[in-house]
Amino acid sequence: MNNSKNVLILVLVAAVAILGYLYYESQQSAVVIDAPGFKLEAR
Repeated sequence: MNNSKNVLILVLVAAVAILGYLYYESQQSAVVIDAPGFKLEAR
């Protein structure tokens, strides 16, 4: 019982770390596509 609880906690911590990293990366780099008559900016 205790082992499965530890695995669950580990998975939750890993998920939070991955989501936090992806959020940080998305905030740091901006993607800008600038073409004639079309402009796309993604942050």
